Amino acid sequence: MPKTLMEYAEWLAHRDELIWPTAPPRVPRKAIPSIKPLPGIRAVIWNVYGTLLRITDGELLLLPTQQIRMQVALEKTIQEFNMWQSMTRKSGAPWEHLFTQYKDLVAEMQLTVTAKKGDVGQVSSTKLWRKLISRLEQKEYAYDVDFYGDPDEYAEKVAFFFHSCLQGVAEMDHAAAVVKAVAEAGLVQGLLADGQSFTRTQLLRAFQATTKLPPFDRLFAAGCVVLSCDVGVKKPSRTLFTTAAEAFAQQGLDPAEVLYVSSRWPDDLTVAKQTGFRTALFAGDKNSVQAPAEELLISDLRPDRLLTELTQIRNLLEA
Repeated sequence: MPKTLMEYAEWLAHRDELIWPTAPPRVPRKAIPSIKPLPGIRAVIWNVYGTLLRITDGELLLLPTQQIRMQVALEKTIQEFNMWQSMTRKSGAPWEHLFTQYKDLVAEMQLTVTAKKGDVGQVSSTKLWRKLISRLEQKEYAYDVDFYGDPDEYAEKVAFFFHSCLQGVAEMDHAAAVVKAVAEAGLVQGLLADGQSFTRTQLLRAFQATTKLPPFDRLFAAGCVVLSCDVGVKKPSRTLFTTAAEAFAQQGLDPAEVLYVSSRWPDDLTVAKQTGFRTALFAGDKNSVQAPAEELLISDLRPDRLLTELTQIRNLLEA
């Protein structure tokens, strides 16, 4: 029986010969927290990258600016999945040919992804790699179906491996304990993030490295995990946020009863506030926070609260 993505990730973790990039350490940013209790909060919804997870670049990227990182990640992917034998023989390094195809497909998919007016389409990394693999299959490329699964499952595992080589990921300080505590307090909890199909796996693996957790569906309410890869649009698309509001409505919750926590402003928290959510800026990591101080001070859409530590959320929820 093919391995699930989580089983595959755990199998990779036990291979000592593989070397992964590490997430940057958290660098505290000078800021004065605003942690006065917020009355009426019955649910918490989190951004993932840069808030619950530390990640290279501060957010999940398909194309980082440093080409050397793409080279390393693509070379490792080509070697890991034995792609070279089915690649076109041209002058130049194999990774360069794959990089050209990858980059062109990202641009093509960005243009063709379906999105409402004003929304920004999200390119699926799994679908991207499925297209790349299908080109290899034209040259008799094959893989172990019993181990990896069907073509879509295989593409998802390739995407996970590639991104694990591209960006280091780790738990933000105390994130797992905070999420567990919120769930144990009986609040409804969800995710609202730019993410890929492997985001849940990255989050759980990072959390499980430090904290014993209950199953995923006991941490986050069914239907309240809203990722851009599933909706088809990414931030600051309003559709992503209204989808989250509708999910919490199914739980009997009004947006004003939901606190959204993110390290990103204005393309994230401002739209959340316009949707009706209460908002908190997590400014505890200089590497990931996106919030110009001078704009925050004058904006009518500035966050309701500011956290410098994730553990401070308990102060907001005391009411």
